[in-house]
Amino acid sequence: MDEVVAEYIRRTVLKIPRDEILDVLRQWGFLSDTQLGAINLRQTKESISQEVVQLCEENSADLKQAAILDIIYNNIYPNKRMWSVYQMKKTGEETDLFDFSNFKKKFKGRLQSALKNVTISFREYEDNAIWIRIAWGTPYTKPNQYKTSYVVYHSQTPYVFISVSVLKSNLPLLCQALVVASNYHDIREMELRSHCLNSLKDIVFKRYSQNFQTHYPKQQKNVPTENVDVRIIQEDKSEKERIQRVNQEVFGDGPQPKLEFAQYKLETMFKSDPNMDVLERREPFRCLVKFSSPDLLESLKSLAPAGMADAPLSPLLTCIPQKARNYFKIRERKDVLPGSFVSP
Repeated sequence: MDEVVAEYIRRTVLKIPRDEILDVLRQWGFLSDTQLGAINLRQTKESISQEVVQLCEENSADLKQAAILDIIYNNIYPNKRMWSVYQMKKTGEETDLFDFSNFKKKFKGRLQSALKNVTISFREYEDNAIWIRIAWGTPYTKPNQYKTSYVVYHSQTPYVFISVSVLKSNLPLLCQALVVASNYHDIREMELRSHCLNSLKDIVFKRYSQNFQTHYPKQQKNVPTENVDVRIIQEDKSEKERIQRVNQEVFGDGPQPKLEFAQYKLETMFKSDPNMDVLERREPFRCLVKFSSPDLLESLKSLAPAGMADAPLSPLLTCIPQKARNYFKIRERKDVLPGSFVSP
């Protein structure tokens, strides 16, 4: 077995949590049940990885098998990568029957014709998701197996999820190969990124909760304490009910897709009397605002009930799932009153 293959398998096994190593190796299917049963999981992970490499050497593992193991690892732990969403378009409404073999042939042919030193691996999953792993080289160097790009394409949809670890010059080649292989005519980035691949899918496939609650159970009446104005309690209760109602109208009553951040770039002009000539330069002011959280949308959903923000929140914050983007550019609209801004 090649030393590069052995080292890559060893490093992949080291990344897997100890109690999940056997499950991942079973999905791989390269080692027999007898070989898997012989692995001693009570030793150090380094020793476990060396033992797996020895078993793979007995089976004469090659780069193709190592790449499939890496795809399985990334499919199980997709949140280790940053994913960007791309949308493809067709000129007409025609629909093509998807052929996996034809897709692979076109994709590899297009990419390998543009770049000789590249290795491409595919794996198809039951949810019609095709996982593609690309290791890039240069005209003078072999593909780097430790800096790979991943593509997740759901057949019969125009959406592609890409995690890129390549030179920027290779990204157009990747996009061209996708368009040709899937019989589309154009592809564009959607300004939607996250580590949580499943949440990105929920957003673009509209799988997150939009069933707004219309019936609210009766709240248990609070018994006013002595020397407390009953009107204050009633007003507070009404406001809480209003916040709950508005919040559910905006966010729904289900869990929100998981995003880690939302970024807003603001560009505006300073407004002053033309006769005063306060500014010598007519350059716009620019600033960047970034909201971040381990679970941003759930955090935004909790602001109003916690009394940390007015309800409803700004549409610039609540429109993220509906617009399917978390990167915004806010510019001044020239055909409206000063001080009005839009996000294109």
